Amino acid sequence: MSEGFTLEERDDAIILSADGVQLGRYEIASGAPAAEAPKPYWHPLRALDGGLLTGYRPWDHRWHKGLQMTWTAVSGQNFWGGPSYVEGEGYVWKDNLGQMRHERFVNVQSDGPDAGFTEELTWITAAGQRWLTETRTHRFPALDATLGYWVMDFETTLRNVSGDELRLGSPTTEGRPAAGYTGLFLRMPRAWTGGRVIAPGVVGADELMGAEAPWVAFSGEHDDVDGGATVIAYAGTSSGGAPVKWFVRSEPFPVLSPSASFDEEIVLADGEEVRLTHRNVFLDRILGDEELTTLAEGLTP
Repeated sequence: MSEGFTLEERDDAIILSADGVQLGRYEIASGAPAAEAPKPYWHPLRALDGGLLTGYRPWDHRWHKGLQMTWTAVSGQNFWGGPSYVEGEGYVWKDNLGQMRHERFVNVQSDGPDAGFTEELTWITAAGQRWLTETRTHRFPALDATLGYWVMDFETTLRNVSGDELRLGSPTTEGRPAAGYTGLFLRMPRAWTGGRVIAPGVVGADELMGAEAPWVAFSGEHDDVDGGATVIAYAGTSSGGAPVKWFVRSEPFPVLSPSASFDEEIVLADGEEVRLTHRNVFLDRILGDEELTTLAEGLTP
């Protein structure tokens, strides 16, 4: 059942709550530094018991902010934040950092079984050019207080309005192996460093880097309160032609992303679109592998 969710729309954010717990804040982030490629993000995200699930502006990557939709390499532009990977040179700070401008929230359903919202955005280059328009939707289809989880569904459509072809890639498509991070990206708390990562038939972040799997689960212990939590992320779908592959690290910091262009670019002609769908399940405890697998398979969208 999903009747427990409520959404509060503010000028700068949407607040998601359930049963008296603030589960998430979706921040428009219009005032972020240009070096961080300003974009909306979810932080904090919390489990039903209030346990923290996201990290925010960590010292190692200030542009990592909770759960956010982004893209690393778009025809030379960086909508991710930070330096860009250049083959033969490594990571280089360039004047190519774009932004995702929030335009408006539409279709905000504040409570009940259809709780969710749709947002319209524009992706703007460092030179101020409109390259992509985006329509993204967040829905909250399930909450189970007994089993201790809640569900977020994410859907987005990106449309090329640049007037020219766009190539959507990653540091791996630019020449760096095993660095295909892009798309919907989750930075977890530093306390989760070294956490347990599993997928169907696979255990370990290193084994899953660049692999295809229908879902990946990441579990970690909390710092400030007893216990731990688990995030189950689903690969979902992409209309871009390239397979969705996982970018996942447990060390030196915990991150998780179903990448739609891990090692293969998505090419969009002017006017063409790419559509992505993903699901995240946030669980307020750490389960054994068998129980976790049963739950993950039962919640497959």
